[in-house]
Amino acid sequence: MDLLVSIFPIVLLIYAMTKKHPVPSYIALPATALLIGIFQVFYFHANQTLLLANAISGVLSTLTPISIIAGAILLNRVMVLSGAENIVRHWLESISTNAVAQLMIIGWAFAFMIEGASGFGTPAAIAAPILVGLGFNPIKVILLTLTMNSVPVSFGAVGTPTWFGFAPLNLKDAEILSISQYTALVHTIAAFFIPIIALRFVVSWQDIRRNIIFILLSVLSCTLPYLLIAQWNYEFPSLLGGVIGLVISVFLARHHIGLSNETRHSEKRKGVSGKALAIAISPMILLVGILIITRIKQLGIKQILTDMTPWLHGSLGSTQVSVTDSLAISLTHIFGTSVSWAYKTLYVPALIPFLVVVLISIPILKMSKGQVFEAFSDCRRRILWPSISLMGALVMVKFMMLGKLDSPVLVIGHSFAELTGDKWTYFASYLGALGAFFSGSATVSNLTFGAIQQSIAVSVGLPQTLILALQSVGGAMGNMVCLNNIIAVSTILGISHKEGFIMKRTVVPMVIYGLIAALVSVFL
Repeated sequence: MDLLVSIFPIVLLIYAMTKKHPVPSYIALPATALLIGIFQVFYFHANQTLLLANAISGVLSTLTPISIIAGAILLNRVMVLSGAENIVRHWLESISTNAVAQLMIIGWAFAFMIEGASGFGTPAAIAAPILVGLGFNPIKVILLTLTMNSVPVSFGAVGTPTWFGFAPLNLKDAEILSISQYTALVHTIAAFFIPIIALRFVVSWQDIRRNIIFILLSVLSCTLPYLLIAQWNYEFPSLLGGVIGLVISVFLARHHIGLSNETRHSEKRKGVSGKALAIAISPMILLVGILIITRIKQLGIKQILTDMTPWLHGSLGSTQVSVTDSLAISLTHIFGTSVSWAYKTLYVPALIPFLVVVLISIPILKMSKGQVFEAFSDCRRRILWPSISLMGALVMVKFMMLGKLDSPVLVIGHSFAELTGDKWTYFASYLGALGAFFSGSATVSNLTFGAIQQSIAVSVGLPQTLILALQSVGGAMGNMVCLNNIIAVSTILGISHKEGFIMKRTVVPMVIYGLIAALVSVFL
């Protein structure tokens, strides 16, 4: 009965958002959160104060994704309204007018690099508008970018899902490195299939077959360095793999290596001067540069931006409020409970780098006051309904995780494990994907399910590091169906009420990814 009550709201949500006339996410998600809250009170007998505290934490947690989305939208509008996006588009077409080449350079290699530097759903937020600017269909671009942005995720944001996601397990460094090695190997093998499936959302099988050599070379240019680096380091595989892959992919496309002679129709245009291109791409260069500088802890900037030394401290009743030296705002012991919330103002990629890059770019791109006002107005209009959707999603996540070992999420996880026994390797990645679907984060999925995966491995005699690697792979592939990511990239492209439509299609490559992970695990 516990399993039925735990899983019913999620099944209902998926049905509501994927049926013929889908319920908009800004209605479906808050309604599901309310239903789970009712179940928590009347079935699981949750403490109502604790439930309210989690609701407050969930609503406030919306500030992180919505501020990132707002920053990405703002930068996109600045690029469009200033004319910089047109210049970048013409330059990309000068590298190659082949659709597959453009999709692989931006949707695969460039996004791979951005994921390695930042995470937080930033790759799709940056890559998708560029591809739409090149003339690709927005919905198809969403499907492609969500599917592509899976392989690098386990080492996204300089390896955060791996080294931080499994931190509560108190693993030895050698064990984390072993997880890194298994994870990278599974992702590398999956990468022979997943980018091709992603491309199929946009181009035909004939186009894929004609350009298969370029596709495979572009894939390997990212994944081979990624796999090699993961043998000795779990922070830089995606970042360095993406940088190397992007350079090689551009080189291959420019010299027409592995590409067919088929090109996309494009208007006759003047060439782009070096100066004009430098100015147009300066926001992107600045964005990537700041992301890298602020994410690599060896450079020292990351520690400054995440310094949690208290600066101001006070209380609102039993709730403790503090502001740190890095301007991180936190609430602890909300309503006297163990629930907390924090917003790392300078580290969440909203003010830095998005707003900073926008403010620097306005004079560089010579934008008028009217253009600047229009960019900020467009941004404000686009984030209203997604804000409500995300509030519903994050409150739903908090409610699903409430109850420690009796939480609905853990009930679902343990029930699946009991059904499979020592065959768990075939299903471990799907539990990781479930965590990413709920939480919107591979890191949170690893934090939530890492201990369960470890206990299952011990109880049925499976290798712990392999099972934890499959958990990490699952958290990454779950990005394809994660509601937060779907809402974010849809909002940036101005697409409304298509979340269910998108999810029905991205779940297919996610299931295939899990099957690949299961097959690979048999030989490890």
